[in-house]
Amino acid sequence: MKILHQIRHIIDKVLAAVCIFLFALMVVVGTYQIVTRYFFNRPSTVSEELLTYSFTWMALLISAYVFGKRDHMRMAFLADKVTGKARVALESVIELLITAFAAIVLFYGGISITRLTMTQSTASLGVPMAYVYCVVPITGTLIVIYGILNIIDLLTGSIDASASAEGQEA
Repeated sequence: MKILHQIRHIIDKVLAAVCIFLFALMVVVGTYQIVTRYFFNRPSTVSEELLTYSFTWMALLISAYVFGKRDHMRMAFLADKVTGKARVALESVIELLITAFAAIVLFYGGISITRLTMTQSTASLGVPMAYVYCVVPITGTLIVIYGILNIIDLLTGSIDASASAEGQEA
C-alpha cells in the first residue's frame, strides 16, 4: 500500500507542477497579448492560439488531478442513503464506471483523434494538431490510474467512503 501512495504522491506532484507551469505561461502570454493588442495595435494570433491550447491542456490535466484527489463535484443523493459496506461498494462501482468512461472515451477515443489529426497543423503555431490532442489520452490514462488507486483505497479502508464525500455534493 505504501508504494501505491507514493505513486499517487508522485503523480500529484508532477500534475500540479505541470498545471502551475501552464497557468504561469498563460499569464505571461496573456499579458503579452494584451500589450501587443492595446498598446501597439498589433494583435498576436500566435499568442491567442497558444492561450487556447494551454487552457485546454490545463483544464484537462487539472480535472484528472481533482479526480485523483476525489474533490470533484458530484450528486450524492443516493450515496448519502447508504452506509458501511454498501457505501463502499457503491463508491467503488462509481469509481469503476468513471474509470471505464475514461478508458473508453478519453484514452481510446483520444488515441483515435490524435491519429486522425497527425497530418493537420495549427493555423498560427504550425505544430501538428496531434500534439494538441495528445492531452486527451494522457488525461484518460491519469484518470484510469487514479480510479484504480481510489478503488484500492476504498476496498482497503484507506479512504473512508462516508468522510470522503463530505462537502462534495452538488
